[in-house]
Order: sequence, then C-alpha cells, then structure tokens
Amino acid sequence: MFGVMMTMMDMMDMVAALASSSSIVVGWIVHLAISAAFGVAYAAVAGTRAERTPVAAGIGAVYGVIAWIVGALLAMPLMMGMTPFMLGEMQMMSLVGHLMFGVVLGVVHVQLVGASSRSVASRA
Repeated sequence: MFGVMMTMMDMMDMVAALASSSSIVVGWIVHLAISAAFGVAYAAVAGTRAERTPVAAGIGAVYGVIAWIVGALLAMPLMMGMTPFMLGEMQMMSLVGHLMFGVVLGVVHVQLVGASSRSVASRA
C-alpha cells in the first residue's frame, strides 16, 4: 500500500535521484536497499528484548518514526539540496508509511526471533 502511495506521489523519482537516476526501477531498488539496512539495524539493536508482539509493534512504531526523521526529514532533503525538516502533505504521508514499516518490522522480527528460539529449544 505504501509503495503505491509513493509511486503516486512521485516519491520514487526523488529516491531515484539519490542515485543520479530518473528510473522508477532504480528508485525502488534504492528504497528497498535503504529499508533492508534499516531492518538489519533494527534487528541488531532490538535483539531479543521484545518478547511479546504488542511490545514489539510499539518499539517498531517508535523505530519507524526515528527512521522517518533521519531519512525523510534529514538525510534525503540534505542529499537533494533541499531544506531539512520541512513538513507538508508528502512528509506526513511518509510518516504514515514509516509507522507502518516500523510496526510490521517489529512484529515480523519478534515472530522470527520467537520461531528461532523455539527451534533451538526443540533441538536441545
């Protein structure tokens, strides 16, 4: 859903511009690579701290807001020669998408950590 919003709002063109391209495909590749890096960083920081899904969803939501501030409000505007921390409709839609990303990330992470722990325990 968020990807459709981003494509409709021409955000993929902006993301592609980070790689000196105008290709929507390049924009998606860059966006997914950044998302994967943020996901790996989350897993490294969260570890096994969040053991319950609601807690993990909350931690993920906070992480999504942090990713939004660092990426959409600070890094991307600076890299594109724009003013950082500007708030408008596009940035608010981006916040919604980053919140969704964070919640899904937290929930998937806690499920994978739980499944991994159960697998290790069953082999013992």
